[in-house]
Amino acid sequence: MKIYISHSREFDYLNELYKPIRESILNSQHEFFLPHENNRSIITKEVIKDSKLIVAEISFSSTGQGIELGWAEMLQIPILCIYKEGVKFSGSLKYLTKDFISYSDKNDLMERLDAFLSKK
Repeated sequence: MKIYISHSREFDYLNELYKPIRESILNSQHEFFLPHENNRSIITKEVIKDSKLIVAEISFSSTGQGIELGWAEMLQIPILCIYKEGVKFSGSLKYLTKDFISYSDKNDLMERLDAFLSKK
């Protein structure tokens, strides 16, 4: 499954999100698109359009991410929101999806993401 990873630039996404994904078994089972990997220039809307799922790390608010999630919703692409335990996220996200996963650390995140994806 082609999965687009959406996130804010306000946290260490390289070590907290990208590295755990690339080092997990999920990386060989799915095609993850990590938008800030390898400093590539992309047309985000086109990549989202070709994706089957958007995984949005919502622990930090981001205007750009809001735009990406709006495109995904408009294109009827399912959205999974993930966030660190204890974080208060925007209530507006509940209008875009019913799928939310909280996690305690990157290992917990990979376990919960694996469980979610195995149901798809």
